[in-house]
Amino acid sequence: MAVLWLFLACGAVMVLQGLILGRNALGKLTYDRHFSTETCYAGDRIEMVEVIENKRRVPIPWLRLEAMLPASLGFKRSKETWISEGQIYQNHTSLFSLPARTRITRTHQIQCRGRGIFRMDTATMTGSDLFAMYTPSLKVKLDKRLVVYPFLRRDEELPSSWKTWQGELAVRRWIVEDPFLFTGVRSYAPGDAMNRIHWKASARSGELQVHQHGYTADPKAMILLNIEVSEQMWNVVTKPQIIEDALSYAATCAAALIRQGMAAGFASNAYLSPEADARLARLDPDYGIPHLEELLEAMAAVELKVYRPFYEQLKLEAETDQAETIDYLLVTPHRSASILEGVRLLEQKGHRVSFADLGEDVREAGA
Repeated sequence: MAVLWLFLACGAVMVLQGLILGRNALGKLTYDRHFSTETCYAGDRIEMVEVIENKRRVPIPWLRLEAMLPASLGFKRSKETWISEGQIYQNHTSLFSLPARTRITRTHQIQCRGRGIFRMDTATMTGSDLFAMYTPSLKVKLDKRLVVYPFLRRDEELPSSWKTWQGELAVRRWIVEDPFLFTGVRSYAPGDAMNRIHWKASARSGELQVHQHGYTADPKAMILLNIEVSEQMWNVVTKPQIIEDALSYAATCAAALIRQGMAAGFASNAYLSPEADARLARLDPDYGIPHLEELLEAMAAVELKVYRPFYEQLKLEAETDQAETIDYLLVTPHRSASILEGVRLLEQKGHRVSFADLGEDVREAGA
């Protein structure tokens, strides 16, 4: 009889602790996650910070946190986190205890292994009492977005054809400035007229700043990317490293042009990430760092799937109503008869067209 009462007492204790610790374990639990930056470049190291707070007066004996994250983000391994990696996503699972009225902050070191636009919207938390009598779950909605730009190369790493093309653009710029075209601000130099001083920028920086003008014949550059690695390819990219290298070259070139005060634009024949703004499908040539950030985001959004044949992309460019002459740089792994016909259409409109050499390492990858 004593054994029966002992079992009944143990059962009652288990049920009671389940009611106290487990049934409402997640009732006053909050979770938040953010990154140390919203934008970065492929290869950069950033941090992901998680903040978990238990506002109850009783502890949570067992708390499991699960999250699906992009496989392109390389996390540093830790003892309390299990990572199951796939081709596209990786599942992170953590199991730990959380004392009463406690807030913990966990910082994860991340290496961004590849470009892209990543959205991490949810995390799932499961609580439990000591004996798993109750295991309530809660899906936390998060609105977190990370944009990883293509890797920027050093100028000396660019193939010679890219440097030659940039040099030709710079040579064609006239010495005479256009007083109606503003491309930014710069520090005051002896001989600058007083009416060129930008007073608001001077007040912000603490030193005199003047308007920086464009040039009367300032060339406008448009970088067009073809993700078809061969004439026979029609859907998913079969050799992704070729396109990744091409995007890296294109991003480096666009950054160099804009930092030199020239206008640059970008378009491709690829699908864009569902997380990207539709206007990034084609960005007209423009000036300034904000525009450069849009260009880099458009390149980050490129998916390795063909939206339209590159010839049709060239034909659309030729049909676009543009009052000015554009310097087109075609970044294409191959040149077919249809592509050369598209080039002819552009040149008939008065535009200048050049082909970009992707370099020996990229050609060897495609061989």
